Amino acid sequence: MYDITKTTAPKMPALGKGTECIKLIASQISPDMREAVVPMIFPALGAYVSGSEFQYADLTWKEICGQMAHLIADSGMGKGQLTVCIETIMRKFRQHDEDELQKLVAWQKIVKSKGANKEKPTRPDVAFFFPPSDVTNPAFLQNAMACEICGEHTQYYNMTEIEMADRMCGGHRQVSQTIRNIYDRQRAGALRATADGVTGNPILRANLTFSSTPFSARKFYKSELYVGTFGRIVFSYKARQERSGRIPRHGKYEESFLEMLDEYITRLEACKGRFIIPQLNKLADKLAQDMATIADLADDDVLWDMGKRAIVSAWKNGCILYILNGQCWTRAMGDLVEWLVYHDLWSKMQVFGDMLKGGDTSTSEAGKTGPKNMLDDLRDTFNEAELEALRVSADKPKEGAKRQLRVWLSRGFIEYSAQTGLYSKTQVYLNRKR
Repeated sequence: MYDITKTTAPKMPALGKGTECIKLIASQISPDMREAVVPMIFPALGAYVSGSEFQYADLTWKEICGQMAHLIADSGMGKGQLTVCIETIMRKFRQHDEDELQKLVAWQKIVKSKGANKEKPTRPDVAFFFPPSDVTNPAFLQNAMACEICGEHTQYYNMTEIEMADRMCGGHRQVSQTIRNIYDRQRAGALRATADGVTGNPILRANLTFSSTPFSARKFYKSELYVGTFGRIVFSYKARQERSGRIPRHGKYEESFLEMLDEYITRLEACKGRFIIPQLNKLADKLAQDMATIADLADDDVLWDMGKRAIVSAWKNGCILYILNGQCWTRAMGDLVEWLVYHDLWSKMQVFGDMLKGGDTSTSEAGKTGPKNMLDDLRDTFNEAELEALRVSADKPKEGAKRQLRVWLSRGFIEYSAQTGLYSKTQVYLNRKR
């Protein structure tokens, strides 16, 4: 279990057997940005998977769409490397979209050549898999309908500024509902009238990545922290480092790299059917226990809710790793999935921690952690009054101390001495952290 309260990011595990594709892509990212970029590449890879479902630990079947990730770093930190990396992964989509655009251009020429009284040809079913990031809401929905017709395909967007999401969703007030519909693979929610008639109501199969500075992210999500929208997005934060005087090197993306990458992309495209990955679901169950433990130690329901969705997002990444590795599971894949959960939560705490406690959105507050492990802040032997005082200092009612002690006792974190009236941390708890 990683400690998400530290100011330093959880260290990414070694990319061992079964994670060769991720290691290949990461090799083109400068070392200082690799850990921040790795979580961001999964939505792009997942967009290549259509016609497949995987059974989650709760026995529901999920598609590998609805993946959203947000890279947060200060200006000049190297966020642009993500766009170069994404463009390389999306090469096949780009070629497909160029062919689709030519069909649309040809149709438009025919329409313009017809007289006012001439019968116009029907607009072709044109589906763009990697549309421009400045897409409008009507175009987004129209393309979703086309993608649904063309094999229930996932459309993918890479937005270099988070504010672009407002345009795609039809305004900032609609962002929350649109993100929910995308995450939960729901329909758009309404029929729309256009000059060509009433449009459809497509299922929103889409994967998205965003990039922004901490200031922009805090401003954008300030009203979304407690409505579920926030937890549905994976966050990857790159903290500002010391001034090194070295210019980070971008990847060369040579032909040999592209050939190896294309082999992995072909595996994603070819994957069809229904799958159950017992090892991955077992890991999801373990992570759920870990999230409950962390939430109990902090006595924080918001953290628990975020943890549950972080597991689902990382689980989908595990499904992608499974496909990339020829439908085989390895321990290294599990280690990476586990890290992805904690990196997501750590990133949220670093950028939004004070806001999750009811703070403001000023950039001076960014970087302050949110929920804390209160047991860590207590002495190895303590009394109930000390916990009450700690809760008050954390803006929590002291009346909750008795319940919190009962939870810690039931989980084996502490033990009680009737003789002294004191609580002590158990050796099991003291040994559990790494």
